[in-house]
Amino acid sequence: MRRKAISASVLLAAFAAFVCWLRPQPIPRAGGPLPHDVYVWQRTWNEPVVAAVLQHAGHFSQCVALGAEVEWTRGAPRLTRVAVNFDALRAGGRSVGLALRIGSFPGPFVADDERARWLADIAHSLLTEAASHQLPISELQIDFDCAESKLAGYQLWVEAIRHRIQPVPTVITALPAWLQRASFRQLAGSADAFVLQVHSLERPKDPGKPFTLCDLSAARKAIGQAARFGRPFRVALPTYGYSVGFDPAGKLLGLSAEGPSRHWPASTQLREVSADPEAMATLVRDLTRDRPECLRGVIWYRLPVANDHLNWSWATLETVMTGQTPQAILSAQLRRPSPGLFEVDLHNTGTADQVVPASIGLSWNGARVIASDGLLGFEGREGAGDAFQFSSLRPRPRLRPGETRTIGWLRLDKDTEVALQIQEIDAATGTQEK
Repeated sequence: MRRKAISASVLLAAFAAFVCWLRPQPIPRAGGPLPHDVYVWQRTWNEPVVAAVLQHAGHFSQCVALGAEVEWTRGAPRLTRVAVNFDALRAGGRSVGLALRIGSFPGPFVADDERARWLADIAHSLLTEAASHQLPISELQIDFDCAESKLAGYQLWVEAIRHRIQPVPTVITALPAWLQRASFRQLAGSADAFVLQVHSLERPKDPGKPFTLCDLSAARKAIGQAARFGRPFRVALPTYGYSVGFDPAGKLLGLSAEGPSRHWPASTQLREVSADPEAMATLVRDLTRDRPECLRGVIWYRLPVANDHLNWSWATLETVMTGQTPQAILSAQLRRPSPGLFEVDLHNTGTADQVVPASIGLSWNGARVIASDGLLGFEGREGAGDAFQFSSLRPRPRLRPGETRTIGWLRLDKDTEVALQIQEIDAATGTQEK
């Protein structure tokens, strides 16, 4: 009987150990201020890019600059080197990482073949170039457009690059879908850390349906899943936007990102999709209060530059990094440069972009319109009686924080008092009617 009792105890203990092994272990938690890094992803370091780095790099723990990009044509690589301004990065006074962007490649992947050695040499040459400018590099990021089914092959490239550039840490970017693959654990273990990219734009199918660059609940879920691997990681959050074009039937024509404006057909329906500052501020607040211990910070894609049109302004990103929701503060002002001449200005003195109002109305008594013109996305027309209206064209332009825009002028046949009113507001902007 005693022997049977002992056997039963052993079985129970083994079963309990097995249950504990199956049960997910608690993930250590942390709180407090988050380190914030930022990408400088431009391929041309013009004056606005250099100015942005010099002015704002000091607000981040690290700047990660795109160093080179590899594209493949029938298995043959084509390398584009970026003429990085290392002097500007060094003057920024913060740690600097470099990124190697690798385009889609179907395989085969071999641990020590010509391709793997070539990529490792490219990575090493980026560090050598930085060293020639007296700039130490804190990490080398690999941003590979890898198919989910090829993660095991990607691991071979990561190991080759990591071996070539040691002791500089090797960091990989990862997509939430990769976390579901059994091979991701080995891939993550082959690098020193990874960056979880929770932003992307799924192919829109209908111009009338909402679409987003970063879904808040999906981002939270992905962060929780990433923490299960126990590897140090950062989460990449978006600051950018796209213009999305559809034909009259609602068929997607394409996307237009930052850079030269795309020439769309005249009948194109245009919509803009941008990173949501309120949602990103909420996520920053949540992660500051409570996060997985292995989540080591946030990295923003990308550093705002003065001539950006779709990216956030610096005032918006600076506010979101504190966990606060940026606000637009819109006002309209009537100027009188000379008797009878009236010019209308819009001001945004807040920290968020503001879609301009649908309409600005002017009214007076006892005068006649001689001439008028709408400017910068507005057109003017006379109303009934002593009234005039400047209406914004679609798509409505945005007013950046700190920006002032003259939207039109009006000349009357005599000088008189003119009242100004913001008559219509796009409900999505939250600006109150005046």
